[in-house]
Amino acid sequence: MAGRLADWGVLKSLFSLLVPQEKEIARKALERVGLSDKIFEITSTLSGGEQQRVAMARLMIQKPEVILADEPVASLDPARAEDVLAMLIKIVSEQKQTLIASLHSVEYARKYFTRIIALKNGEIFFDLPTDKVTDDLLAELYQLKEQG
Repeated sequence: MAGRLADWGVLKSLFSLLVPQEKEIARKALERVGLSDKIFEITSTLSGGEQQRVAMARLMIQKPEVILADEPVASLDPARAEDVLAMLIKIVSEQKQTLIASLHSVEYARKYFTRIIALKNGEIFFDLPTDKVTDDLLAELYQLKEQG
């Protein structure tokens, strides 16, 4: 329930360390991310993918308008990365939230996002709907230096 601390105030937050508060909300959030059986586990003992899903459950509880995700799947194997991204996209769609993610994987960006903003040399190189991002644009983006 760490996602609720900002809404509770100091006394309720401190009390929740002794007597967990709003357990039903936590149970439902964990159930939505497929971790209802882990409700009494310590997060640090979970796998990387499970920890990412706990983070998504926290987001669901907080209900932010905008979610900023910095490399949300960088430490995960490809199968877990796909699971986490698909679940994250589903959650933000259902909650009508905006998701902004930094990714180094063009494949994931193309598969899961509707818009791609590419940076090159600290400047916006392009800002396009995903279906307008061509292989030629990507080749130009990743070109290291001009050959002279």
